[in-house]
Amino acid sequence: MNRPVLSVEELKAWYGAAQILFDLAFHVDRGEVVALMGRNGAGKSTTMKTLMGLIARRSGTVRFRECDISNFKPYQVARLGLGWVPEDRRIFTDLTVLENLDVGRQSRGPGSGAESGDENTAPGWTPEKLFQLFPNLAEMQDRLGGRMSGGEQQMLTVARTLMGNPHMVLLDEPSEGVAPVIVEQMANTIIELKKQGLSILLSEQNLHFAELVSDRAYLLEKGNIVWEGTMAVLAADTEVQRQFLTI
Repeated sequence: MNRPVLSVEELKAWYGAAQILFDLAFHVDRGEVVALMGRNGAGKSTTMKTLMGLIARRSGTVRFRECDISNFKPYQVARLGLGWVPEDRRIFTDLTVLENLDVGRQSRGPGSGAESGDENTAPGWTPEKLFQLFPNLAEMQDRLGGRMSGGEQQMLTVARTLMGNPHMVLLDEPSEGVAPVIVEQMANTIIELKKQGLSILLSEQNLHFAELVSDRAYLLEKGNIVWEGTMAVLAADTEVQRQFLTI
């Protein structure tokens, strides 16, 4: 039986006294792209931060690669092979492209190969392989991060995360605030990563972008999951879109 690479049950999270997430339950299978969708403030980014162990007050069960990571610290989550591409990119602006990639380098670690019984063996990423995936970055290897466009920085952030050889990546709003040509390149990149067996949880508001790359979707509204199903069904249901996605 193919077990999910990520499964979440009764996930709650708070900022201080304010509860933001309410009993979330969802899963991502191996080699699957799942979209977590909703309006601004629905709780998408908070969900990803909670999965990474960045929200101090949280409860519920998070299992990643059959390991309970509910109370893991962020560095423990990352070492297990869960990568995160934050919405605000967080590249090092005074380092070059190559230096930014080197910062993200992480050994494949225990459980990365077939000897662990893990069917989703993480690809071994190198700068050379990443430059094939991101040709734009290949042309600016010595450019400082601060002298790159927003879209170029977004690609660099994804590439830096892949240097950690993750089994799964959390992508937070990858299409927001970047040029249409970069959005298209990002969609192609996600499709290619999926072909290589990488699992992806995608936080997104752009329905067209999510439809291009995602297999399934969960819709968030005020910290609750209010709809789930295949992306094909969501793309055809204008009433659900109007109720939970339209601004």
